[in-house]
Amino acid sequence: MITDIRNHLNSCLPCAQNNHRRQKLPGALKPIKPPEGIWKLLSMDFHGPIAPTSKQGNRYIISLTDILSTFVVAKAVRDCSATTAVKFLINDVIFKYGTPTCILTDNGTHFTAQIMNNLFQHLGVTHLYST
Repeated sequence: MITDIRNHLNSCLPCAQNNHRRQKLPGALKPIKPPEGIWKLLSMDFHGPIAPTSKQGNRYIISLTDILSTFVVAKAVRDCSATTAVKFLINDVIFKYGTPTCILTDNGTHFTAQIMNNLFQHLGVTHLYST
């Protein structure tokens, strides 16, 4: 019976015209190569706004994850600005753990800002963008 139903649906012109595909079309994905070592490729992102706001006024969490080891550095912050991201990178990541080789971020304005690009150029860090 299932076969009969499928055959009918496949041969039905109004069904084919009005039934939208429920699968995503294949896209041109560009996979990221696995890193060759620890602290070579890190991923950074903001999470939030988180409600309720903390007593210190923090509404977001910024996190940095080592892709190979899955080691995470996270911090609660007040906003999701480029200045906040730069301070987090310098004070909570680089001063404590060293400078990474490459950082992967989304295309948010806090990561595409000139201050971030200047920091990455100064440190010699490769900045990759993802969606």
